[in-house]
Amino acid sequence: MKSIKSVLLTLALIALPVLIAIVSLGCGRYEMSMIDTLSLIYQGLFNSGLNFDNTEVTVLFNLRIPRVILAALAGAGLAVSGASFQSLFTNPLATPDTLGVASGASFGAVLAIMLGFDLIGIQILAFIFGLLAVGLAYQVGMFQGKRSIISIILAGIVISALFGALISLLKYLADPQDVLPSITYWLMGSLSRASYPYLAIGAPFVILGVLTIFLMRWKLNALSLDEDEALSLGINVKRSRAIIIVASTFVTASCVSMCGQIGWVGLVVPHIARMVFGSDNRYVVPTSISFGIIFMIVMDTLSRSLGPAELPVSILTALIGAPLFIILIKKTGGNW
Repeated sequence: MKSIKSVLLTLALIALPVLIAIVSLGCGRYEMSMIDTLSLIYQGLFNSGLNFDNTEVTVLFNLRIPRVILAALAGAGLAVSGASFQSLFTNPLATPDTLGVASGASFGAVLAIMLGFDLIGIQILAFIFGLLAVGLAYQVGMFQGKRSIISIILAGIVISALFGALISLLKYLADPQDVLPSITYWLMGSLSRASYPYLAIGAPFVILGVLTIFLMRWKLNALSLDEDEALSLGINVKRSRAIIIVASTFVTASCVSMCGQIGWVGLVVPHIARMVFGSDNRYVVPTSISFGIIFMIVMDTLSRSLGPAELPVSILTALIGAPLFIILIKKTGGNW
């Protein structure tokens, strides 16, 4: 009976994001029915005779499919990174930016905009500075040749604040007519830059990082225990912790480099998963991936469909994520 439930749960976690994605592809200022959407996708997969002068084909394949893929990657990546950090640091408030990666990546993107780089250049520089921020946090967190979880978290907070100050400095120095609006819009988070070349650079890092955390979800349960208990279970604590931190860093840096700063996903989605399945990471991690995909696709669909102008997706995630988190606190009484 338990195996049947597990199979049904797995199918639901796979089917729901796919269904939401298909519905999302038809939504927007240019609406398409689900039948038309599925028909065009089928033709694109099995028939090379598509007419790309057709408006529906152009909207679907050049605009919406890359955007939905980016939303799915960002949702899965940020959610699973939040889940892994919350377990690793035994801190329910841990987010993908706990070690300063989002702030570092944002600084890299702002610097690239200031230097006049194109979208690919912005993405690459954001990714590099995101990794640099975590590397600095990891080095600053070393004390007498050793690293503790508390020292790493404190170092991450300091590095995040440092890069936040550098971002403010660049915004102060930016041209208020041309450059500053671009910086402000990028920092608000948007999936409007999605394209296949854009995805080709960032998607492999997100997929590799998410897959690594998924395969190590059993070890996350042990790593949330005291270090001595984890060692008694035969877990190489330092190596496993480093692998998960590096995987989460790659995921977060890639997501921020592709779509800017998007908050609340890595905080709220793992908590929803824990409300449903408890604290067992064997279930929390895959559920966070599925729920994260659904959450981000819905947020992006709303951002491009609610009005004549696109609303930055980070505004929606905050407007919806904050009340959701309040509800979670009320329901759980603040207990994890």
